[in-house]
Amino acid sequence: MTPRESPTTVPGERPNGAGAEPRMSLDQYAETVLKATAWACLYFTDEADRPLQLHSVYSPAHPWQLVGGTMDPGERPWQTAVRECREETGITPHGPPRLLAMVYGLPGGGWPYSTIGCVFDGGRLTAAQIRDITVDPREHDEARVLPLAEWEALMPPRDFTRLSAVEKARRTGEAAYVDRWDWGNE
Repeated sequence: MTPRESPTTVPGERPNGAGAEPRMSLDQYAETVLKATAWACLYFTDEADRPLQLHSVYSPAHPWQLVGGTMDPGERPWQTAVRECREETGITPHGPPRLLAMVYGLPGGGWPYSTIGCVFDGGRLTAAQIRDITVDPREHDEARVLPLAEWEALMPPRDFTRLSAVEKARRTGEAAYVDRWDWGNE
């Protein structure tokens, strides 16, 4: 909404007048727009640029995951990535944030909302930093580093597509847009 619009006017709406449709309240308009959950994560590699992922204890459909999770109300994406990283690994990343990818998924497979995610560059970790990772056993039971090609056999195709796009974005410096990370496309 731009500052000049009244709080009860919906963007693009015609003002009430002869032949005009009744004005839609902001609450009514809000019910018509996209509903989505949002997440943010970090892409870490070791010093040989091999991706680091965490093994999930709760998601057999997505066994290997980037470090991160769902945004809490009032959080911004980078705040989410930092909080989740600290909770999941014991590492506290420092900015400035560098966005590697934006990921979008349509609802489906029993999930009623779209998903929108941000993948930030977490940087390269030393072997000692990787050994010192402390996973939260309620969420993950292992942190693993493998060459990109070896991850493919361990992940659903859409997850590997996302991982490959993020790796390419880091390598080329050009942000990735992954728009087929849809629910129900396992």
